[in-house]
Amino acid sequence: MKYDIIIIGSGLGGLTCGYILTKNGYRVAIFEQAAQLGGCLQTFTRRGVKFETGVHYIGSLNKGQSLDLFFHYLSLFPKIKVLPLDPLGYDVVSFKGERYKFAVGYENFVDVLAQKFPAERDNLKRYIAAIKNVADSSSFHNTDDMRYETGDETSQISNRTMDSSFVTTSVNDFIASFTSNDLLQNVLVGMIPLYNGVKNKTPLYVHAFINDSNINGACRIVGGSDQIADSLISSIRSFGGEVFASSKVSRIVCDSSRATGIILENGTQVTSDYIISNTHPEITVDMIDSPLIRPMYRKRICQMEQTLANFTVYLKFKENTVPYMNHNYYHYNGDEIWNGEKYTEENWPRGYLYMHLCPSQQCQYAQAGELLTVMRYDEVAQWAGTKVERRGKAYKEFKQRRAEKVLAQLERDFPGTLANVEACYTSSPLTYIDYTGTKEGSMYGVLRDVNAPRILHRTKIPNLFLTGQNINAHGIKGVIIGAIITCSEFLGREFLLKQVLKSNV
Repeated sequence: MKYDIIIIGSGLGGLTCGYILTKNGYRVAIFEQAAQLGGCLQTFTRRGVKFETGVHYIGSLNKGQSLDLFFHYLSLFPKIKVLPLDPLGYDVVSFKGERYKFAVGYENFVDVLAQKFPAERDNLKRYIAAIKNVADSSSFHNTDDMRYETGDETSQISNRTMDSSFVTTSVNDFIASFTSNDLLQNVLVGMIPLYNGVKNKTPLYVHAFINDSNINGACRIVGGSDQIADSLISSIRSFGGEVFASSKVSRIVCDSSRATGIILENGTQVTSDYIISNTHPEITVDMIDSPLIRPMYRKRICQMEQTLANFTVYLKFKENTVPYMNHNYYHYNGDEIWNGEKYTEENWPRGYLYMHLCPSQQCQYAQAGELLTVMRYDEVAQWAGTKVERRGKAYKEFKQRRAEKVLAQLERDFPGTLANVEACYTSSPLTYIDYTGTKEGSMYGVLRDVNAPRILHRTKIPNLFLTGQNINAHGIKGVIIGAIITCSEFLGREFLLKQVLKSNV
């Protein structure tokens, strides 16, 4: 078999690249090791209820906003339906006995938080202006910079780039530069599970991009994020591309100057002019036995720190018993929101994220909910190499103990909830490895670190590129933008941005 481009992995990055490149005439094949396509877009169903594995809510989908433009370009609308979260408090942060709301809109965000911190209003204004400035520094995030006049081939696309300080300044130092109020500093990182940040390491741009996106209008995908994967796969195949499940790539083949193809686990060889890897960078370099990957580059990739993993409890509620909660609830114990990974078995969990799922656009009662909390990989490393449902009695007992602790905290915050739970399921970092192939079950792949270089979409092999959550940024919007950056190597950045805008005319 011979293709123009081989894509390894069918996560959002791989599927977005597949869509863009097949749409523009390239012969593309996507190879996925799992039986189910979609990566973090996967869902699973228990007792007739669908649960999310990776995508829980997104932002910037209002008319003309950046993700709205990308969704239209990828032909996801009108297939994908969304339900806006509460504009007066899409996120609620519970900390030290109080609950703090994050509101939609920059002015509203300040006004609502200032009710709890009246003396900090001016500082909040400066903070929120800085968040917007960081987001606007990227033409992919700032739609004002993506200018296209129909029929006007002289229109310009901005080449604005991020200030280097956005990459080298940590989130905690950034927030501390606006306020000395310790309580407010903690509250402003209340949505930290969305990037599992590490104090003094996570760069401010990660925090700013996610905050900006949600402030512009947070919403849930109605009926499950797997619909995004299904739609992209359908489009790719309609453009002439091919997508293969249960097709694990075991080796990337190279000659003296470039990659020439892949070898599947079953021995099948496939050749191509280019390869895009949507797998974890370390897994990618492990598939390459070539002097083109120099030892220092390999060592740097393999030694990069990973973001934290998580333990998730999935709840199926009894019918018509739990009112649908149209916001996300973040609860924290202790005196600090940072350092959630520095727990003991006695004080775990130090916090959790609780949300309801959205099966329809008319949700009076919730069918299901999920609780996510930080879990270090070392807690489950003893069962590494085992498979789902085959990890043994000790593992099941471990998960049961941890689930009971999370549920006890939920009951304290929402009394009476457990009486309305019909069924309960759990997943650990090992489950996440099985479903997504990420290293150590990390939720967001490689940790962005102010002290370490970022991973770029280009590799040391000239025709091998990376895409996915480990380049650019994670999340739906971050991964789509990363895929556009990768595809710009084939089509040109300005051409692609104009194509995005033209599709929205």
